[in-house]
Amino acid sequence: MNKSDFYYELPESFIAQEPLSKRDESKLMILDRKTGEIEHGRFKDVVEYLNSGDCLVLNNTRVIPARIFGKKTTGAEVEFLLLKRLDINRWQTLVKPGRRAKPGSVFEFGNGELRAEVLDVAEGGTRIIEFTYEGVFEEILEKLGRMPLPPYIMAKLEDQERYQTVYSKESGSAASPTAGLHFTEDLLVKIMDKGIEIAYVTLHIGLGTFRPVKEELIEDHEMHSEYYVLDEENADRINRAKKNGNRVIAVGTTANRVVETLGNESGLVCSGSGWTNIFIYPGYRFKVIDAIITNFHLPESTLIMLVSAFVDRETILEAYETAKSEGYRFFSFGDAMFIY
Repeated sequence: MNKSDFYYELPESFIAQEPLSKRDESKLMILDRKTGEIEHGRFKDVVEYLNSGDCLVLNNTRVIPARIFGKKTTGAEVEFLLLKRLDINRWQTLVKPGRRAKPGSVFEFGNGELRAEVLDVAEGGTRIIEFTYEGVFEEILEKLGRMPLPPYIMAKLEDQERYQTVYSKESGSAASPTAGLHFTEDLLVKIMDKGIEIAYVTLHIGLGTFRPVKEELIEDHEMHSEYYVLDEENADRINRAKKNGNRVIAVGTTANRVVETLGNESGLVCSGSGWTNIFIYPGYRFKVIDAIITNFHLPESTLIMLVSAFVDRETILEAYETAKSEGYRFFSFGDAMFIY
């Protein structure tokens, strides 16, 4: 398939620049993937579409303040985006402007609390850097770093927690699993009170989120690997739903990718941790996931390709056109879909 098969027009006015004051008041499109029938509601209504015994899979990654600004020892200013932690002090990063970050270059951040040396140039022009500092790295990063909002969000985010899910726990992500931003603690209580199980996975979102598909043939696109964890207790919750004939519902494309990475042909998952570069596009046969809660994604992105694999490309593109006509808000701070 061609990348251009997943293109659609989207005026900038549809891109949500800030979150709603109440997370669960966003719009919710409910799409029956078998019939193509569409309903409209509010996200807080999602509980009505979930059944007792279903298992909702949430990605509990927590975004780190991964954007840091520093200076070369010559005084030239640079911006670093931390993408992947390789060990205690080494990271894979994006650097702007990259020409200033040649191997051997040294940069300082803040008042010298943090220093970085470029060790190597890696895939996609990213840089492998090593930090030196005194104290606790996470505390220094919390002081110096900024939330790495997507480039299409121009507005300043006053409350940094609005780019975190209410259930975020495991720090290490360069972006938020944005389908989860719609949940409130009260809504999660209502969901559990209805007899729906919640399983948590962790997938630290990295370069793949920021990297567009460049190849015209999507089969030639290579996903960057991202670190995931699914422990035994949460794997058991997913498997219990499958064995009882209930649905496993992924909240977001990242939760989906973890579950499908660990799923087998019987529809069950095993616990585990590691790196996944699974690329899901039309033609993929889902092993575990029965329904998806997701946002509206960028044209020609791997994310819209994933949801097109779950339904079909034509139905998804038609649903996106309906969303535009109904005034839905798109992308990270936008509205949501429930596809079943």
